Amino acid sequence: MGKHILILISAITLGTSVAIAQGHEHEQAKQKYICVMHLEVVMDHPGNCPKCGMKLGPLKEEKPKPPAKIDNHSMHAMKHDEHEQEVHGEHKMQISMQSSLNIADPMSRESSGTSWVPDSTPMYGKMFMFGDDMLMLHGAIFPRYTNVSTRRGDDRIDAPNWIMGMYSHPLGESAQLGGRLMMSLDPLTEGGRGYPLLFQSGESWHDEPLHDRQHPHDLFDELSISYSQKLGGDLSGYLYFGYPGEPALGPPTFMHRASAMDDPDAPLGHHWQDSTHVTFGVATAGLQWRSVKVEGSIFTGREPDENRYDFDRPRFDSFSGRISWNPTQNLALQVSHGYIKDPEALEPDLKRHRTTASIIYNQPLGNDSNWSNSFVWGQNNDSGEKTQSLLFESNYQRGRDTVYARWERVEKSGHELVLNPPDETRIFPVSGYTLGYVRDLSHGNGIDIGLGTQFTINDYPDSLDGYYGNQLGYAFEFFLRIRPSRHDHGSHEPSEHGATGMKK
Repeated sequence: MGKHILILISAITLGTSVAIAQGHEHEQAKQKYICVMHLEVVMDHPGNCPKCGMKLGPLKEEKPKPPAKIDNHSMHAMKHDEHEQEVHGEHKMQISMQSSLNIADPMSRESSGTSWVPDSTPMYGKMFMFGDDMLMLHGAIFPRYTNVSTRRGDDRIDAPNWIMGMYSHPLGESAQLGGRLMMSLDPLTEGGRGYPLLFQSGESWHDEPLHDRQHPHDLFDELSISYSQKLGGDLSGYLYFGYPGEPALGPPTFMHRASAMDDPDAPLGHHWQDSTHVTFGVATAGLQWRSVKVEGSIFTGREPDENRYDFDRPRFDSFSGRISWNPTQNLALQVSHGYIKDPEALEPDLKRHRTTASIIYNQPLGNDSNWSNSFVWGQNNDSGEKTQSLLFESNYQRGRDTVYARWERVEKSGHELVLNPPDETRIFPVSGYTLGYVRDLSHGNGIDIGLGTQFTINDYPDSLDGYYGNQLGYAFEFFLRIRPSRHDHGSHEPSEHGATGMKK
């Protein structure tokens, strides 16, 4: 009897083991793995993408929903689901690319320095994978002709430009090293005086303050490293050091905002909002909980000197703090304040307090269509003299066509505009209204080459007629915009967080 029981127990155990093994094999057979860059690459086993070498991630199917009573609301939901099926395909991805700055962030949130853009922001760049290491390249160049009116205007042919690389190396599952390099050939294409831009101010050339011109950027605009760590739950932290780099002050720099990426010109309020993006000596520490981030920086207050090819002396004599919040996939908010010591070489005793706030809203509008908007406020307090700046910019892209606009109003002193001594202490409100259009000749093939034009009207008080004349202030330009295509072109669907954004 005992032998029969032992035989029965052995048979049950063997049968159960076989059933479990078969069930496990069946589950493994059902699990699929997908490449986040090439969504057509789906395999039944883990590994690397044969096209880009990126590590494949698990593809999870949505569980079927229980049947529900069909009413008008349910019918609408069913139609929405059918639309999602058409747009996103049969499966929805549960994986996303990570930021090179913070391992806890999607790459779509990453922008200039440690700033954020909305998670749904599109990114124009080229990605390379080396095992688990990632390299993303970005950049743009604008060969163009510009003509600016008034007595202080100018006309010229030039080519503002920049190129950037972001690199990340994971340290296990919960930590990461990151690095960035951003460069510009502005010193060659723009010369020491920079390009004509009515009512622009800031920095110097030949020991004279620049006015009505945008200064060139340095050869090295960012050379930074970062370390990020998941601290448990939804909490993470990071350390960032740049020489040069960008402190936690202001919104994302203009060329890294999707709302401004097709406009070759810097905003007139650049030195009220985001001018610290090239700072020789920055150290930032940040803590992040879900979609809220608090960070602080110590940095060099002095802006880059006239030698655009060297590395300026780090001072670490200034500080700033910033709170960022991305409440939804399409929205990024920030407020920041900083103390900037001696920002201008020609005013070595200047102490500046800068306060900024910004709202960035991005709305994907379907396949290869996007609408991005930014509202930025900035205030400079120079020893009690407060001046304000306001900016609104919008960019609507649909396929090969892009329309963009910018409105801004800035209060500038006669000293900033380099006026005669009697007017130096006066404050003058100046405005700019820009409308532009770009048509891509090459689109989605790795490199986007667009032919564009824009027209700007400047408004200024009559008290400036003696310097600028009493005719209409305007500027027009014709340009080529050359940059990498969107990284998700050629894919069947965007990632969980949408096409990624930088822009930085």
